Amino acid sequence: MRQEDPQAIARELKRHGVILGGFVAAMWISELIDRLIFNGQLDRLGILPRHPESLRGILLMPFLHGNFAHLLSNTFPFLVLGWLVMVRGIGDFFFVTAVVMLASGLGVWIFGSPGFHIGASGVVFGYLGFLLLRGLFERSFQSIALSLLVVFFYGGLVVGVLPGQPGVSWEGHFFGLLGGILAAATLPRKRFRS
Repeated sequence: MRQEDPQAIARELKRHGVILGGFVAAMWISELIDRLIFNGQLDRLGILPRHPESLRGILLMPFLHGNFAHLLSNTFPFLVLGWLVMVRGIGDFFFVTAVVMLASGLGVWIFGSPGFHIGASGVVFGYLGFLLLRGLFERSFQSIALSLLVVFFYGGLVVGVLPGQPGVSWEGHFFGLLGGILAAATLPRKRFRS
């Protein structure tokens, strides 16, 4: 095990904070603008299944939320699970984020129930899927231990992929989870930094 320079670790953690903070800031600023200026009308930029003009929602959906409670419920798991993905590497974080946004968004656009679908929970479920199954695909001690830790703390979220809760896009959760599993299966095996 090689020793890391404490300053290098601090710089890396700062980069993590800036990237994750940037995503979360974009979500909160979007919601503030939506509530204060547009009276909730930006939510119509989300995904309206099978409507070609709403394909833009694939990129916008994670930054749009129904209200501040909805946004708050996505913020903490986004930060925690996003950081656990990022610990593997910033490139891995961006790859996983892109795959889960695309999988969740396209899945909702093709199979979603009527009405606008918004929120970052598809990305959160994608991170969950990635972290749960990366240990299976990578088979390193660190990735398996991380998968078990995520099961212990966040495994209960998996029920969110089941239909039944009114006003919740279970389709976004389901396809986000599948996107995370796809990302876990396609990233090349590599060792955690030690």
